[in-house]
Amino acid sequence: MKNFFKTFGAALLAFFVGTVLMWFVLFSIIGGIAASFGQRQVYVPSDAVLVVDFRSGIVDSPDNRFGAFDVNRRRLETSNTMLEVTDAVRLAASDPNIKGIYINIAGSGAVNYGNMEELRSELLRFKESGKFVVAYNEVYSQPAYWLSSAADRVFIHPEGFMDWRGVAANVMFYKGLLDKLGVDVEIIRHGTFKSAVEPYITDRMSPANRLQMTTLVNSLWDVMLADISESRGIPADKLRQYAEEMAVREPDDALRFGFVDGVLYRDEMADMLSALCRGEELSAASVSEHTDFNAVSLGDYIAARAVHARKVSKNKVALIYADGQIVDGESYPGAVGGATLADQIAQAREDNGVKAVVLRVNSPGGSALASDVVWREMELCREVKPVVVSMGGVAASGGYYISAPADVILADRTTQTGSIGVFGMKLNLEKTLRDKVGITVDVAKTNAYADMGSVARPLMPAERAFLQGQVEKTYGTFVEHVAAGRNMTFEQVDEIGQGRVWLGTEAKKNGLVDGFGGLSDAVALAADRAGIAADFRVYEILSEPDSFAAFLSMFSARMQRFSAACVHGELGEAFVHYDMLSRTLREDGVMALMPYTISFE
Repeated sequence: MKNFFKTFGAALLAFFVGTVLMWFVLFSIIGGIAASFGQRQVYVPSDAVLVVDFRSGIVDSPDNRFGAFDVNRRRLETSNTMLEVTDAVRLAASDPNIKGIYINIAGSGAVNYGNMEELRSELLRFKESGKFVVAYNEVYSQPAYWLSSAADRVFIHPEGFMDWRGVAANVMFYKGLLDKLGVDVEIIRHGTFKSAVEPYITDRMSPANRLQMTTLVNSLWDVMLADISESRGIPADKLRQYAEEMAVREPDDALRFGFVDGVLYRDEMADMLSALCRGEELSAASVSEHTDFNAVSLGDYIAARAVHARKVSKNKVALIYADGQIVDGESYPGAVGGATLADQIAQAREDNGVKAVVLRVNSPGGSALASDVVWREMELCREVKPVVVSMGGVAASGGYYISAPADVILADRTTQTGSIGVFGMKLNLEKTLRDKVGITVDVAKTNAYADMGSVARPLMPAERAFLQGQVEKTYGTFVEHVAAGRNMTFEQVDEIGQGRVWLGTEAKKNGLVDGFGGLSDAVALAADRAGIAADFRVYEILSEPDSFAAFLSMFSARMQRFSAACVHGELGEAFVHYDMLSRTLREDGVMALMPYTISFE
């Protein structure tokens, strides 16, 4: 009995302590989320250094800015938008409190290649102010070094590592797995390069897809080499040689080959930044004392200068976002609803205060029908006011479909675009259900094809012919829209179409885009074409719900992302294909979707 009370008392105490801790954490989270709805009060001291650390990542649309909760700081670290980042860097150039920029990519926030390129361009502009830009990292990935190479000086930790071996794009194939499960994937498509379905019907790249992927990785590598060569003064051929030989193995190698300017510990880097803020020379030998520097993160600086940066003008340039896979109906987190986006464009068209429209596209495409709904609104809008498209990391297939009517299309050199092609996909689980789990399906129907699309049987020849006709019709419409928007012939578009994905550099050569530039460049161009360059403000049209709905939406989105993270942890690299397949199967009809998500290493 004595042991019972001892055990019971210990359990009761543990329960009490656990309950208290649970409520403490819960109130901290709720307080952090509640605080995130308000404007953060951040003080920017004099002699401050703006730190680019990717703690919270960069997104295109404010609707997709959900971030992670920082337990230590007891607040929600939300992603910054590309517009906020570019405005902040430009403001910092003239801000007397900011002495320079420190690139220290220690955070885990996601930034795609397009946004990385735009940030790099802004850093180069910032240097024209005469203020310093320095970079320091313990480990440099290739994209991180590409960004950091824009700095005046680059430093690395003595025991750090620099990845320099070239660019690769891996594609995972699942035909063998599906065969073992007895799953048949039935495909209807148009486009030699429309390889979105290849992972499910073959075990390796087709010759056309290999050509496409090889061209993409070479184009991206050329962009990175050209930028680094210009910034660091290292010939591009030498950079290729170092990668081919895996010559950069130690920090001293990076120093010897000119990738970095010094090898320093963190405290030595801090001393150097302090010296720079005091106006001393950029040299380790010049550091005369050990003092801290005033660091302001990019996110905090955006919060501190948000009100200051706002402009007041009756002339508006509407900024609308297409950020995510295109789906039928309404938008939801991570997806662009065709109806929602069309309504936003119509709102801008009907607003007399809106003098020009910028559509920021970061989408691999999706529903062909939803894309056509948006295309029509873009056509109507262009008839009454200038329309400029700004392409982010990816604007392919349906993402290009909705971009084609614009007066001007600006892209990043690293934008993945094109993919003018369509497909339909259907799963046949008849053998899986019968042989693996003992389930059979019977049907009663009024007509021969009433159950077309059932996963319990394959397509009949007449059904396949019907669907192929739908795909051909949609492809023809797609090509006609692009030809009209880009002032090309059907044959010219068909030649560069066929589902092929192009990087921005190649897309400009074949006429799919008009030039290179980021979001801020697109906004400036739209204002100029509307004749309001000297007096305008950016007016973002968002699909934000009211405050209470936004609060509930945040919890819902966080739960969805938590669930996705769990699946991601189990599937690893296969999660990308799982996610796209699951989204694709939720959509009915013909798809104008990019060939899987291409991520470069």
